[in-house]
Amino acid sequence: MAAVGWVGLGNMGGYMSANMVKAGHTVRGYDLNPAAVAAAGGQGVQPVDSIAAAVDGADVVFTMLPKGEHSRSVYLGPDGVLAHAGTDTLLVDSSTIDIESAQALHDAAAAAGFRFVDAPVSGGISGAEAGTLTFMVGGESGPVQEAAAYIEPMAGNIIPTGGATTGQAAKICNNLMLFINLAATSEGAVLANRLGLDKQVFWDIASVSSGDSWALRTWYPIPGVVASAASNNDFAPTFTAELANKDINLAIAAARDTGTPLEIGEHVQQLFQRLVDAGQAARDCSMIVSLVDGSLNEKAATGNGTPAGVSTPATPAGHSGAGAEVSSGGRS
Repeated sequence: MAAVGWVGLGNMGGYMSANMVKAGHTVRGYDLNPAAVAAAGGQGVQPVDSIAAAVDGADVVFTMLPKGEHSRSVYLGPDGVLAHAGTDTLLVDSSTIDIESAQALHDAAAAAGFRFVDAPVSGGISGAEAGTLTFMVGGESGPVQEAAAYIEPMAGNIIPTGGATTGQAAKICNNLMLFINLAATSEGAVLANRLGLDKQVFWDIASVSSGDSWALRTWYPIPGVVASAASNNDFAPTFTAELANKDINLAIAAARDTGTPLEIGEHVQQLFQRLVDAGQAARDCSMIVSLVDGSLNEKAATGNGTPAGVSTPATPAGHSGAGAEVSSGGRS
């Protein structure tokens, strides 16, 4: 059994760290959001009040954070992981971040004598809770194999992706496909309804035909068809529109860096941007269907990315896991 340091206890990290506790590991957890820390404490994670306390004496440190700047701050800051962990500690970043930040973390960790892997996840909140996430793990082969042993209680699949940053590359490309599929599912679902097809009948056909996708089977945007879909709960977030917009922008940035045209991806990003601009940033990304069926009032934006009646916890810049990879991606 290992001593685990955990930074980022939000919608994904909270469940993931709890599964490490269930597997018998001792987990010390830190987050800037006190509510996230308290919730993790209720699942057996030992709350601590600093990164230094989380990583002290740890065999492995996991981080699950919203963006590249948060990962950089947590690892590279004066009170960060590299400043306080022992160099015999394995470092695993499961955030979904930009390639440049991931490379910077690999480089800084190596220069300081650490073993580091980028290991973003897919499977969303339900996968985090169930311990069935897919981990995409990039880095040198030794640390990747070592990380797999620690990851096992949280995972349904552990897939080595190659060298540094390839885990992030796999996650970015996967999420690009997911969000395009979600937009296509939304258009097909609304059109089927307007053509007089019963919503369940159409889903039964599409889910065993060429229109099938993970988005259709898990996030179907028409209520009353798929139990796990946010459409059944007024689009309360399982993966927010803001995070979807962040992730698809990561793919677009990577595409521009590599000279790869993403005409469909860029159009879908514009759809998510419209949701954000209309004040729906904190709602589920499957609310993209409201742009198809005409139910979104795009003139009713609050100006702060949060719809009326929807609250989000205060998240100081740095490393709150609140909403991080609602993941994470995610399922994402």
